[in-house]
Amino acid sequence: MSSDPHADLERHYPTDSWEEDGMNAYGCVKQLYLLKKANRHLKVLLSIGGWEYSPTLSKAASTNTTRAAFASSAVNLITDWGFDGIDIDWEWHDPPPTQTDATNFVLLLQAVRAALDKASTRSCSNYRFLLTVAAPAGPTIYNALDLNGMAEYTDFFNLKAYDYTGSFSSFSGHQANLYANPNNSDSTPFSTDNAITDYLQRGVPARKIVLGMPAYGRSFRNTSGIGQVFMNTNNMTDVYKYNALPKYGATENIDLACRASYSFDFVSGELVSYDTVPTVQMKTTYIQRKKLAGSMLWEASGDRNGSHSLIAASYAALGKIDMTLNLLSYPLSRYSNIAAGMPEEQN
Repeated sequence: MSSDPHADLERHYPTDSWEEDGMNAYGCVKQLYLLKKANRHLKVLLSIGGWEYSPTLSKAASTNTTRAAFASSAVNLITDWGFDGIDIDWEWHDPPPTQTDATNFVLLLQAVRAALDKASTRSCSNYRFLLTVAAPAGPTIYNALDLNGMAEYTDFFNLKAYDYTGSFSSFSGHQANLYANPNNSDSTPFSTDNAITDYLQRGVPARKIVLGMPAYGRSFRNTSGIGQVFMNTNNMTDVYKYNALPKYGATENIDLACRASYSFDFVSGELVSYDTVPTVQMKTTYIQRKKLAGSMLWEASGDRNGSHSLIAASYAALGKIDMTLNLLSYPLSRYSNIAAGMPEEQN
């Protein structure tokens, strides 16, 4: 079920009728379907889990019965709503995944993949629904997972290559650096290259790894620079959207040793770690060299327009996007307008 039925299914936009027959989808679900009609290469996936809801996934994955129920309900949602696949974002707070969790995660993916394929054969013209995971970049987490087993059923690993440092860290640091800096190890406790190298060595094909980049910055106050002690206060935000950066008075810098950028205000002592167009270009070069699947950005509302857009910089550097068509035919949807393909609607 939806966690916000009004926003997802009930809210009427100005172009929506109040007099349509049948049970129809409105809200975000309808608008996303219309976007798919207008942009036939756009795929919409249902992401399940996240920081708040991940604790429930352990129970959902625990038995054949619960896995089957999860897979069935998830697939019913995407075929009702007109989506193109499922993303599972299973996150661990503390402690890291148990061996049981790792085994059950693979079995959960297997069950979801089977349910997707069954739905495709039954009513969706053998369309290849996508199954992806939001993949951790921290070794404590991914080393506890059966990455090779997961890869058998997963189309893409969307690597969350950010949040390496933040207000939770001991030192100010880079939150999305490509490489470690051996001359300033306090600034790079983790690195994207280390994570990707480990994924490849554990049997995940390069063509299934999507390198994630942040569209926000993490702040460190009362510091003298990168890799130094800092002191944040509880009443101040420590996260800024990229489109609000750099802050007034701050100077942007690029750490070429680790392929990372940040801004620093020498007067206030605030340092903010975030990606910029130059670092995105460095990462897309890495993607091409490693023959990875591509890039992703978390998340689009933080991006800027024009020549400072991170999405545009990534697209320009990679030179292409996935051009396979999305799915518009959902004849078994419980919503009349989606089952009919919204023939009278224009985005």
